[in-house]
Amino acid sequence: MMRVGTSGWQYRDWRGRFYPREVPHRLWLEHYAAAFDTVEVNNAFYRLPERTTFEAWRARTPGDFIVTVKASRFLTHVKRLKEPEEPAARLLDRAAGLGDRLGPVLLQLPPTMHADPDALERTLKAFPSTVRVAVEPRHDSWWTETIKDVLTRHDAALCWSDRKGRPQAPLWRTAGWGYLRLHEGRANPWPRYGRAALDTWTGRLAETFGNEDIFVYFNNDPGCAAITDAVAFARLAARRGLTVGRAPDQVPNWS
Repeated sequence: MMRVGTSGWQYRDWRGRFYPREVPHRLWLEHYAAAFDTVEVNNAFYRLPERTTFEAWRARTPGDFIVTVKASRFLTHVKRLKEPEEPAARLLDRAAGLGDRLGPVLLQLPPTMHADPDALERTLKAFPSTVRVAVEPRHDSWWTETIKDVLTRHDAALCWSDRKGRPQAPLWRTAGWGYLRLHEGRANPWPRYGRAALDTWTGRLAETFGNEDIFVYFNNDPGCAAITDAVAFARLAARRGLTVGRAPDQVPNWS
């Protein structure tokens, strides 16, 4: 099944567009989770939440809601995947508060970090096989068969990503599931995606993964573009015959 959501939900310019003005900020997660069945917690990269926060998110969301967690920058940008065992264990200990709501863990690597297959191997070994891991390298040196083999061996998904209509990584299938992040489109108003670009991505996913598990997150949050594009993407994927999780039929305008 394909799950479509956004990279976070706490964006103040979504008030009056996605969130009704009368809904208080403390209830935005409940409103979001009634519309979509997944979210990528992007701010965990900057500050890993306490376990009690993850437990609260679990208590506030429906039973089918899935939370993907972006790994702390301490692991990916400070340690640069060196000695990953402690930061990985700390992340998993806190995220365990989600229980069965925990989705994939995303490792987004620095754009200046060159390929290090040994560090990648050790990092993936630090996560139990029950936890799905997606990896988003951002340096061209990672696009080798050696890296592909490491990912495949651990059933770790190479994160497909888009910026301005261009794939930022090879469209490798390295796991029995898929992961796509859409950062910035070329349509107006910025940073929206056009219908053709979105439909191209639904086609790529359908061809590669069919109805296997796929996680799709829109990171183009300014101006509520992520919500608008996520809704359109879910509709286009369904038209291709893919099974898609919960998403609104249209974006309400509460202004």
